[in-house]
Amino acid sequence: MYDIRGLNEECGVFGIWGHPNAADLTYMALHSLQHRGQEGAGIVCSDESNIYGARGMGLLPEAISQVKLDSLSSFNHAIGHVRYATTGASELSNVQPFIFKHSKGDIGLAHNGNLTNAEQIKLALESEGAIFQTSSDSEVLGHLLLKAKSNNKLANFKAALNQIKGAFSFLVLHPEQMFVARDSNGVRPLMLGMVDGAYCVASETCAFTAIGADYIRDIEPGEVLIFNNQGLAEDTYTTNTASHMCSMEYVYFARPDSEFRKHSIYEVRKALGMQLAKEMNVEADVVIGVPDSSLQAAKGFSMQSGIPNEQGLIKNRYVGRTFIAPNQKLRERAVRMKHSPVRDVIEGKRVIVIDDSIVRGTTSKFIVKTLKNAGAKEVHMAISSPPLIHPCYYGIDVSTHAELIASDKSIEEIKDILEVDSLTYLSVEGMHEVFSQFDSKGECNACFTGNYSIEIVDHLLPEDKEKKKKGV
Repeated sequence: MYDIRGLNEECGVFGIWGHPNAADLTYMALHSLQHRGQEGAGIVCSDESNIYGARGMGLLPEAISQVKLDSLSSFNHAIGHVRYATTGASELSNVQPFIFKHSKGDIGLAHNGNLTNAEQIKLALESEGAIFQTSSDSEVLGHLLLKAKSNNKLANFKAALNQIKGAFSFLVLHPEQMFVARDSNGVRPLMLGMVDGAYCVASETCAFTAIGADYIRDIEPGEVLIFNNQGLAEDTYTTNTASHMCSMEYVYFARPDSEFRKHSIYEVRKALGMQLAKEMNVEADVVIGVPDSSLQAAKGFSMQSGIPNEQGLIKNRYVGRTFIAPNQKLRERAVRMKHSPVRDVIEGKRVIVIDDSIVRGTTSKFIVKTLKNAGAKEVHMAISSPPLIHPCYYGIDVSTHAELIASDKSIEEIKDILEVDSLTYLSVEGMHEVFSQFDSKGECNACFTGNYSIEIVDHLLPEDKEKKKKGV
């Protein structure tokens, strides 16, 4: 969700094949994925001869009016996208799904994630005459598909996927079939479902719940699915796969009513809170969570520690898009608008406040100040993830060390900046111990450890580029 704290999700995708209400169901599914992107939205449909679409800026009802939606009501196949810009400017040309009109056939394309060699490929394609219409990395795949000389669309898709690096869940809609793929490390989530006999895919299972679909399974890293009028076919584009789904999907991004690998995100976050309580040794009177994504961790912390859990902060759900505040003073005012304390819960108490992460520290500092102004005797902050130290290049909008308070400051220094009585982060080991309880096969922890599982071609440091040039 958009958040003045400075940490935002990537995007959300949905696709469905062979349903008479494809556009309407896609709209409903995108509404349930709105937390993954509020900058723009689009729906692209096919009638087995042509590709048609509607898109716009803003929240889903702003982006796709009822008139636009009605214009797509006769089509049986659709893909949809809600956008938060991790690459590319905030403008209509970058809103997906993209439509490529070509003599080889029209293509609709939706992407969740971030390509780490998009600039390299783009420069190569431009040198051969390609003209790019957007500043989004996602457009690269469309050009690779159109550039292919083979008439075998599946072979072209698999060949293109083997040229790109990074994190991705791709949905590619042709008039006669739909392709779906997940990157070889499975960084971004993607699930398979079925509704009324029609197959569908989504970034989160909450989209299936919204349309009454059954959740079949998670799509595996490196897997390709093919949907057409003959049904579903399963394939792979590579056998060199691993499981490194983004840890922050569990910690923060996904809705608590979603599931990964058939396990409830709600239960995972409770378990993270319980593990945090095991690692934190502080006496207190009450545990509160920062709404909304930290409420489950606070509940788990309370269950493990025996300290009562109360709702000590109320979230104003009608603040609007205040995250765009242009300076620090306005940013702080926006934070003040967003969270209000419940004095009866706080006053005279030793308070442990649970949050899922600290990015810049602006929100955390204000929350501590707010709780102390409400009469808290002590304020102890506990974070249900490790310190965010390193940038993410796989689809989260934190791409520089300068955006992360923990990148150059110790926990003790952060504690002093926040003016909190104590500060505890969940350990990396503790986080993975929790994940292992929920069928984890290994999750990406690059933002905590700097261990990047996928090569970062477009973002190499100058010294690394020099080494690469010399073949070191």
